Amino acid sequence: MAHDKNDESFRVIDRRLFTESGELRPEAQEQAQKEKEAPKAGAGKTVAGSAAGSAAPVPAGKAPEPAAAPPAEKPAPLRSPYFDLLVRSLANQAAMLLTGIQDPATGQTMVDIEGAREVIDMLDALREKTRGNLAPEEDQMLADMLGSLKFSYLEMSKAATTAAAEQVAGRKAASRR
Repeated sequence: MAHDKNDESFRVIDRRLFTESGELRPEAQEQAQKEKEAPKAGAGKTVAGSAAGSAAPVPAGKAPEPAAAPPAEKPAPLRSPYFDLLVRSLANQAAMLLTGIQDPATGQTMVDIEGAREVIDMLDALREKTRGNLAPEEDQMLADMLGSLKFSYLEMSKAATTAAAEQVAGRKAASRR
């Protein structure tokens, strides 16, 4: 079986945008220009008018492409009682860590500022990951809780820093005597 070297059934098309020297290929420039002009030309037509009024021939064996439908608006997310429960549970945990929890072994009230910071960070991550998927009421509730918890955290951190500084100053004064 002999193959003809001039067989044109297989051809390679270079679709790279840039030449070897790094310049934009003329074909790429023409395509970019066509893409810029295409939305401007079709902006005034309606979907029905553009499909019915087009006189461009359709190649044999190919079906005409359907007109692109305008994107449907995303419905507003519904409020979930489980999301409210999750957020309130985490917020209560952070608040308890900031205001103090009684240690069952010693009976002393202990404040865990670092633990509260971790829970607040979790709520921040939850807000970031759910952005755009929450009902407006849920987003507002989460923002309010985070704002309140962050303010409380800041106040408790300042108080703890001041108390620690006073303790260190008291120890230094006692050791000088």
